[in-house]
Amino acid sequence: MAYKMKKKNIALIGYMGTGKTTIGKRLARRLGLSFVDTDAYIEKQQGKSISRIFEQEGEPAFRRMEESVLAALAEEENLLISTGGGIVLSEQNRKLLKERTFLVTLTASPGAIYSRVRGNTDRPLLQEADPYQKIVDMLEARKPYYEIGDIIIPTDELSEKICIERIVEAYQKS
Repeated sequence: MAYKMKKKNIALIGYMGTGKTTIGKRLARRLGLSFVDTDAYIEKQQGKSISRIFEQEGEPAFRRMEESVLAALAEEENLLISTGGGIVLSEQNRKLLKERTFLVTLTASPGAIYSRVRGNTDRPLLQEADPYQKIVDMLEARKPYYEIGDIIIPTDELSEKICIERIVEAYQKS
């Protein structure tokens, strides 16, 4: 009988546009983990887009949905969890991520993020007169929360391949 080795879940945190989904999918494939995007999970569960949830129910309702989804995923194994950029705003989420996952923070400069996400109408928090300034302000406000990762990877300074290699190396040592 073959046994599948249990692997500690990996969670990716970071601001929108730092590469959580792109790097996460490739990393999951490389490590034989199942990829789960919390935003996509919520959209499927609710039957509507994140933008629509924000519009109809508000950000606090969405944040409660995130907490619920993360708590459920934390009970599973062999996952790579790509989180929404604001999941770290909840102390409960930060505690769960630190205790139950190998936590990877992906970072990028405001300019790199802006060039990656500008024009994307699915980003409710960027529907502002000055989205670049919104990115700068939110990055500054969330910085202490993003610094909780077991490893911090600057995705605008490294190739995707090198980002993945560094994460794999740190994960295998954990």
